Amino acid sequence: MDFISAFMVNSTVQAITPILLAALAGSLCARVGVFNIAMEGQLLIGAFCAVAGSHYTGSAALGVAAALVGTVVFSLILAYGATVFRGDAVVICIGMNLLASGLTAYLLRQLFGVSGVFSDPNIAELAKIRIASIHSIPWLGWIVSRQTVLTYLSWALTALVAYVLYRTPMGLRLRGVGEDPEAADTMGIDVRRYRVVTVLAAGALTGLGGAQLSLGTVGIFSEDMSAGRGWIAVVAVMLGRDNPLLAALACVLFGIADALSVKLQAQGLPNQLTDIVPYVVTLAALVISYRRKRGTRLA
Repeated sequence: MDFISAFMVNSTVQAITPILLAALAGSLCARVGVFNIAMEGQLLIGAFCAVAGSHYTGSAALGVAAALVGTVVFSLILAYGATVFRGDAVVICIGMNLLASGLTAYLLRQLFGVSGVFSDPNIAELAKIRIASIHSIPWLGWIVSRQTVLTYLSWALTALVAYVLYRTPMGLRLRGVGEDPEAADTMGIDVRRYRVVTVLAAGALTGLGGAQLSLGTVGIFSEDMSAGRGWIAVVAVMLGRDNPLLAALACVLFGIADALSVKLQAQGLPNQLTDIVPYVVTLAALVISYRRKRGTRLA
C-alpha cells in the first residue's frame, strides 16, 4: 500500500470514530429499552458545542468538555420525555433531530454572525498523537500512530461497554431493565432511574463523537455537518442487534465503504456518484440483515 492509500485509511479511521461512539450510545439505550434515533441531532449538538467551547477558551480539551455537557443537557429531552413523561421515543427523537438542526443554525448566526460554515484561527483542534514505537513503521505508523485521543478512546470504550454489559452485575441489571422491566421492578431495580442515567451516559458518548467530528477531523463547524452519520449509527446498532462489539464491526464496514468512495473519486468518478457509496452499503447491509432475520424466524 502506498503513502496516499495509507493516508486515506488513516482518514477513514478518524471518520469511523463519530459513528462508533454514536453506535455505542444507541446500543446502550436499546439495552435499557429506549429506542434512540436522535444520534444525528446529538452529534450535531456535540460538534457545535465543541467548536464554541474551543473558540472561546482556546483549549481543545475544554471544547470536548463543552461537547459533553451540551449533549448531556440536550439528551435530557429523551431521558425524561421517554421515561418520566412516557412519550413515544421515536417521535421525541425526530423532534430532537429537527431541533438540533435549527438550533445550531440559529446559534451560529447569533454567536458568530455567520451562516453555513464557521472557521476561525482561535478554534483549537484536537492534536494527533504520535506513538514513537510504531510511528516509523511504514503504512502502519500512519494509520495507528496519527490519531486523536478520542479515536483511541472510542475503541477502549467499546471494550469497556461490552465488558460492563456482559460481565458485571450492573450490565445484567441494565439488560434486565430492557428485556423485562416489570420483572426488574419486582426485584427492586429502579427502572426509571436506570433508563434516565443510561440515556444521559449515551448522550455523553455521542457528544464525544460530535467533538471528534468538528475538532478532530476538520476544525470547523458547518450546518448539518453530521451528514447522516447518526442514521448510519442507528443502522449499525440494528445490524449488531444491540451488541456493542458487533455494532463496532458494522461501523468498520461503513468505514471501508467510505474509503472505497474516496478511492473511486480518485479514479475520476463524479463525486455525486461516489458520495452515495457508504449509504448504498448501509442500505444493502440492512436489507441483508432483515432477510436473514426473517428467514431464521420462518425456519
